[in-house]
Amino acid sequence: MTKSSPAMDEYLPTAPTVYAVVPEPAIVDNPDVPSYQPYVHGRCVPPALVPLHMHGITMEIDTFLDTAFVTIAGTWRVHCIMSSKRCECRIALPMGEKGSLLGVEVEVNGRSYRTQLIGTDDIGRVEKVAKAQEGSFLRCQIYTFKIPKVEGGSFISVKANWSQKLVYEVDQYCLRVPFSFPSYVNPVGKKVSKREKILLNVNPCTATQILCENASHPLKDMKRQGGKLCFSYEAEVVAWSNANFNFSYTLSSNDLFGGVLLQSPSLLDADERQMFCLYLYPGNKQTRKVFRKEVVFVIDTSGSMRGDPIENVKNALLESLSNLNPQDTFNIIAFSGEVRLFSQIMELATDESILKATEWAHTNLVASGVTNILLPMEQAIKLLAKSNSIPFIFLITDGSVENEREICSIVKGYVTNGDSVCPRICTFGIGLYCNHYFLQMLAQIGKGYYDAAFDSASIGSKMQRLFSSVSSVILADITLNSLEHLDSLELYPSNIPDLSYGSPLIVSGRCDGIFPDTIEISGTLADTSSFTINLKVQKAKDLPLNKVLARRQIDMLTSHAWLTQSKEIEEKVVKMSKQTGVPSEYNLMVLVHPDKGKKTTVSVPTQEVKNKGKQQKVAEMNIERMLSLGTFGMGFGDLAATAANKVMEEPKAEVTDVLVKTAGKCCSRVIDKICYAELRCFLLFKVPTFIPYALLLYFLQKYRASASNANTGKEKTLAMIKPDGLLGNYTDEVKNVIINSGFIIFKEMILQLDEDRAASFYAEHSLKSFFPNLIKYMTSGPVLVMILEKENAVADWRALIGPTDSKKAKITHPHSIRALCGIDSEKNCVHGSDSPQSAQREISFFFQEESAGQAVIQHDEL
Repeated sequence: MTKSSPAMDEYLPTAPTVYAVVPEPAIVDNPDVPSYQPYVHGRCVPPALVPLHMHGITMEIDTFLDTAFVTIAGTWRVHCIMSSKRCECRIALPMGEKGSLLGVEVEVNGRSYRTQLIGTDDIGRVEKVAKAQEGSFLRCQIYTFKIPKVEGGSFISVKANWSQKLVYEVDQYCLRVPFSFPSYVNPVGKKVSKREKILLNVNPCTATQILCENASHPLKDMKRQGGKLCFSYEAEVVAWSNANFNFSYTLSSNDLFGGVLLQSPSLLDADERQMFCLYLYPGNKQTRKVFRKEVVFVIDTSGSMRGDPIENVKNALLESLSNLNPQDTFNIIAFSGEVRLFSQIMELATDESILKATEWAHTNLVASGVTNILLPMEQAIKLLAKSNSIPFIFLITDGSVENEREICSIVKGYVTNGDSVCPRICTFGIGLYCNHYFLQMLAQIGKGYYDAAFDSASIGSKMQRLFSSVSSVILADITLNSLEHLDSLELYPSNIPDLSYGSPLIVSGRCDGIFPDTIEISGTLADTSSFTINLKVQKAKDLPLNKVLARRQIDMLTSHAWLTQSKEIEEKVVKMSKQTGVPSEYNLMVLVHPDKGKKTTVSVPTQEVKNKGKQQKVAEMNIERMLSLGTFGMGFGDLAATAANKVMEEPKAEVTDVLVKTAGKCCSRVIDKICYAELRCFLLFKVPTFIPYALLLYFLQKYRASASNANTGKEKTLAMIKPDGLLGNYTDEVKNVIINSGFIIFKEMILQLDEDRAASFYAEHSLKSFFPNLIKYMTSGPVLVMILEKENAVADWRALIGPTDSKKAKITHPHSIRALCGIDSEKNCVHGSDSPQSAQREISFFFQEESAGQAVIQHDEL
């Protein structure tokens, strides 16, 4: 998997963005006031991408349970192309957690475009579908596609909607939507009204009180009714939002609670059965006992894992081990062509065992060899055969194997034989070469959970989140006891997972018959006693339940279709996808451009009409052209790439490189600093051409001043030695480590934080229980803040200081600064920025002249 540089990440879109695609620099000019330009020759290969100025943005978000539906509408102007010329425009749409693009509408030059889902089997029956795929992913969750023939000076309006997941963390639902616009999309040259608007509707679908915890933007509370909340923000701004939209809330309840939502099918629903959704939350007091953990980590160490993937997996593993309690047990299995066990038995998670495991991991988690999943899975199941708690298997892999269906069958036999406790199987896929539907199926068989990382940078955080969210089990072996009298019943998932403190339980389904007024849920608590709760059934009104449940149901059905090779289930997925607008493996999304002057008959099957067994046909659609945006699925793995130990590249890496190279500092920042003649020179600079020498020299002289540091590859991060570090006389020692590790101390100062400034720096923790102690500690003595500079400064400094908890750092990272100088998770000696964006904000907090305009301070850790 390719490692992204900080420079590459800096120029990837962090909010909806539209680019002018410039293959010929001769077309670049101000469309309003044409300037005299000397004639130039040549082409840009690859074409330059110039970010367009944005003239308005509105975002509306509706949340239901754990799903958010986001609609963004914006207007951009083609400000850099002659009014007499045309260019393509590339639209980039970054989405949040597990985002699924549902639809796009585009208006430009009196023409309109809209997306439509069709079945992959129907492509041959649709006229005028472009063969070349016009859409692609730059990175996971950043989708991009092109609109042709856009005139210079024109306005392009884009309306996009997608669904994404709310992340459940520390008893909170957290919503994160990309909404950080770079400064170079602000219109320049004349005063232009810039108005941004956000509307947020929160419907947790429960009768429980909502406690709002955090919001990144100044939302106004508009309405509270029946457990639903409505917020809005609207303002005339000097510059567009430079922070992603974050919102979090807690469902207030001291103990387990839940409910059932029931809804009749719509008239156009292909499935005539009732829909229902059962939810069960752990409560936010965490007073119930947690099952003792028995965990086996099964880690792919084949050759394709070399580089960042294996290192990030290793770090996440060691962090997960450090979070085990001494009474928990664990083991590690590394597999490629051979299987290597850390121990022949399950080991207690003592400090000594974790230290040995750390040393073993550094020696044995080395990428080489082929992929063989069956043998290590059998070994893991045998290790847990005599478990007297809730055993877990965590499988991490980046490859596909030929015997995946056989593995599912064998594992199903193990977990259903009844001779021992069923091991919970959680799976984690890396990249696009593994079969994610095999991993989802394995997790369903084992009453576990699945997650994935499609870029190397997110492997560690997502692995740790999966482990921490599902391993704190408080209620196991859950059964539904009131549905046996229904005429038919279909559950998603069919094997009900356990309830843990880190993850609410959501089960959905379809049924026929008289649905009961209450559903009895029973299970086993950690003290082995039985637990029963009755959940009240309520009619789901004003709630798009089919769309809320569509993503999880489509994924589960697709994994079953893969396992059983059932065409019937595939057709069911296609119908569900078309009905809800949620893409699947078996659908193609096309961009339709109607031509009002022409009519074409297109035979595209749609969902079956209720009470009718016939399929409708779309007749006489106004169609000029259909552009294929491709399928939005993950595919079913790549056996050839796995067999060849091909290192996974991030989706469409070549497109990402084009974007970074052509929409970076020169094509984005320079455009607002120099005239269009100079921009035209830059666009020609990379290609063989004849440029007047005087003009080129003029450009180079002016550009050198603004870009002297553009290509140094250096990165800055904020480092802080906290009061215990200064008072403990660790300053010189820490500085020596900094210098010896290749950092330059760009700036430094010692200061005494007062309560107001410390509270402002740690504002996002203001509602946490430890906040008063944190402020007291940070104001107990002086701190030394430094700007450190080197290549990859943020990640290297974080690696150097080690985990937040100094006690755990002494075990897992004994040579880190926090292990050597820190005491615990609070008095841990040093601080480091957790991302380049955080570094910029934190540096501006202490050194105002270094970075202006960054007001929001956020940290992932202390």
